[in-house]
Amino acid sequence: MKLSIILSLFTMVTVSLKAQEVIPLYDGAIPGAKNSATYIEETVKGTDGISRVSKVVTPTLTVFSPSADKPNGTAVIICPGGGYGILAIDHEGYNVAKRFSEIGVTAFVLKYRLPSDEIMVDKTYALLQDAEQAIYLVRKNAKKYRIKSNKIGIMGFSAGGHLASTLLAHYTDIKITDAEKINLRPDFAALIYPVISFEQSVHTGTMKNLLGPNPGEQLKHYFSADQNVNKKTPPTFLVHAKDDKSVPVANSILLNDALKSHGVKTEIYLYEQGGHGFGLKNKTSDVDWFNLLAEWLKRNKF
Repeated sequence: MKLSIILSLFTMVTVSLKAQEVIPLYDGAIPGAKNSATYIEETVKGTDGISRVSKVVTPTLTVFSPSADKPNGTAVIICPGGGYGILAIDHEGYNVAKRFSEIGVTAFVLKYRLPSDEIMVDKTYALLQDAEQAIYLVRKNAKKYRIKSNKIGIMGFSAGGHLASTLLAHYTDIKITDAEKINLRPDFAALIYPVISFEQSVHTGTMKNLLGPNPGEQLKHYFSADQNVNKKTPPTFLVHAKDDKSVPVANSILLNDALKSHGVKTEIYLYEQGGHGFGLKNKTSDVDWFNLLAEWLKRNKF
């Protein structure tokens, strides 16, 4: 009996390890990168149990594959949040990816670079570059990961939601080398308490970290997804709490209304309470937003 339990535990650990593969986002030199000997990636685990990564120099994708009998062909790239200052890598990344793998979705956690003049020639568009490169790699390697090239989505939390929404709005503004002309358009999006606008209800910390203290109106407009979506923008699912004091709920509402005005499929779930940064579990409610998202993906044949 004991041997059986030990073997079962060993199998579970082995499967878990196999489910994770870390791949570099770029092959060789990172475009637009500057070297800095003093800029070294750091990970700090807070008293709340959340691991926060800062000073990301080498962007990566961590792959969470479903078990061999479970893949349904759908994939999602997850962008953790952190105000473009850190990445809540497990809270809004790995933990979410594991949940996706349990329902047959192959999840890729994007550890994207955080804006810094110290390591970037132009920090303004470097993050969009990372998001484009992520979808480029996932779509290019669709067969390898047993996914369908027309079922690849983007997901983001807070500032990660801003990055994801920027890709939704500007996937045709190509910032990477794409010799194969691979389509960089996500097929769907899920945005959880996202930063959307740099013009209304602005989360100033996110905007300052990306664009500096005094960005011009043209840049603020470019990075406001609600002002740049159109009828070809992918279907989008949004979640927010009405009492979010960090990133006002108006951000999600602005994007939801903009998508509707262009005839894009969109759905929004608003919690009465929950504040900001609740991750997978809003402790103020029995409603599991992830289940709502899973149902939405099914209804839309993803």
